[in-house]
Amino acid sequence: MPTDTSLSPTATAAPPTADERMTARAKLTLLTLCAAQFIVALDFSILNVALPALGDDLGMGQADLQWAVTAFALPSGGFLLLSGRLGDLYGRRRLFLAGLSLFTVASVLATLAWDPASFLAGRALQGLGAAAIVPTGMALLTTTFPEGPQRERALGISSTLLSLGFTVGMVLGGVMTDGLGWRSTMGLLGVAGVGVLLLAPGLLTESLPHSLKGMGGAPIPDRPRLDLPGAVTVTGGLLSLIYALSTAAQRGFGGADVLVTLIAGLALLVAFVLVESRAAEPLVSLPMLRRKTVAFGNLAGLATFSMMSTVVFLLTLYLQEVLGLSAFRTGLIFGVEGVFAVVAGMTASRVIARFGTRTTLVGSMLVQAVCTAMLLGVGEESGAWLALVGVSLGVVGHLWAIVAYGVTATSGLADREQGLATGLVTSSQQVGITIGIPLLSALASARTAALRSDGEGFAPATLSGIKLGLGVDAAVVAAVAVLVAVGLRRRTGTKSAATGGR
Repeated sequence: MPTDTSLSPTATAAPPTADERMTARAKLTLLTLCAAQFIVALDFSILNVALPALGDDLGMGQADLQWAVTAFALPSGGFLLLSGRLGDLYGRRRLFLAGLSLFTVASVLATLAWDPASFLAGRALQGLGAAAIVPTGMALLTTTFPEGPQRERALGISSTLLSLGFTVGMVLGGVMTDGLGWRSTMGLLGVAGVGVLLLAPGLLTESLPHSLKGMGGAPIPDRPRLDLPGAVTVTGGLLSLIYALSTAAQRGFGGADVLVTLIAGLALLVAFVLVESRAAEPLVSLPMLRRKTVAFGNLAGLATFSMMSTVVFLLTLYLQEVLGLSAFRTGLIFGVEGVFAVVAGMTASRVIARFGTRTTLVGSMLVQAVCTAMLLGVGEESGAWLALVGVSLGVVGHLWAIVAYGVTATSGLADREQGLATGLVTSSQQVGITIGIPLLSALASARTAALRSDGEGFAPATLSGIKLGLGVDAAVVAAVAVLVAVGLRRRTGTKSAATGGR
């Protein structure tokens, strides 16, 4: 059957040559970068199950526990683009190591926290360190491994460990909290950070020869400068938006602080676009955003991350609140999902090589949408097996889509643009994870509350709300898949016309 080769130079290429295979040092470098990404992913989910025990120990009320999550999410999402650009200008290796060091020290602070303030300070510093680790680590990966089979395999492994980190965190958090207490979850992150820090300095090389000084240590007078107005507006906008959506997940959209910060965030992001259109050296190149691969690639990433994280959240509610499964049995179901995620990550580069990046991206998103729609068949009395099958197959499409969108959004760009490009990629991930759950959980909760007020029982009302969320979830992924297919097809058609159909 014909294959799409517009975005994947390896789709019809011969098997990798000896020069295209990874050396032992390259494999160890990849392992180090992926380990750092895995630790950050672990931090997003490992504390969730431990929140009640944490609150009892530190004296945090139920209403305050959301800050254990929000304190990390705010800086980790808000400073991503700025960190990616700082890595471009001043050295990705340097910023990666600084971020990893900060994350490790902050994990120790969170482990030893003596009151809510010290714990939340540790969480905020963890988030700031993560904001430096994620985009610079991804940029080091894309500049270390050239476009083609090596980068596709590297992104496949990285994406697998990223998704696996969320799943492992959910299971490991409960086990460690029950056996060792909530502090062990933060302590594990600190120990893991030390392990990566021991390996990273000797393996990573600076990806920008001009990052700090020129030949003989002389300063470079024409080194690009930081776009400070752009940095202030985009960071402030992302911080406001993430705060609003994170808080809305707990209290709804009716609060004054939610509405004010939501409006402020949108206004700052609009101001950011205006600033960038006039800046001599913009933080984000608007022509880059007009590239169809960058624009549609990140749109796909935003959709697949936001909607898959929502599936996991809604299924957790279904399994525990409707079917009454224990947290341990729920964790086992998502553990099976993690196995499928590993298999999907290992095969992603081969799928891209066989079918091309565009076809893989669109087809994988449709797989995710169909598997999410399958979950509409769950019921009040039974549905655990359908949930297991649906989420496990859905994560295969999800992982293939992650790798394909990462390849799409970073292809055809110079090394000096990779920090910005990967900052956009990781921003799509983090913002997607942040916005999906509050938006669709609010929709599901409103449906459940309306049915309860009409006299419906708890289980059927909750199930109806969950199904509404899942239905919208599937529709969003399918709609974005169609948009991406159309958008990238136009690019292909233009290219084909210019190159005689090659």
